[in-house]
Amino acid sequence: MASQGFLSRGRVSLELLRAEAHQERDTVIHERVLAGEDPWDFMDELPTIDELVVYLLRADAINANDGVLPSRTREYRVLRQIALEHPPLTRTVWRLLGELGIPARP
Repeated sequence: MASQGFLSRGRVSLELLRAEAHQERDTVIHERVLAGEDPWDFMDELPTIDELVVYLLRADAINANDGVLPSRTREYRVLRQIALEHPPLTRTVWRLLGELGIPARP
């Protein structure tokens, strides 16, 4: 069950998820430029479009679980499920698991 004010992305296509992530990233870039930052100074620190998609889907899973942050085991399962549902995101998921220090098999 979704919490109040939360819209699940459900079975949305990867193309649509990437378009949403691209729009989010463009908004961040726009806001930072308006704040006087030079894009050359911050572009490398922004997440990729696929990383943003994984973060959005992960946030959906957290919201669907009443906002409870996942344990390491649940984090692994959530991210693995994202990779299974969207195979082109598999490489990004495994890289993020490595960055979080979560082994491929918790």
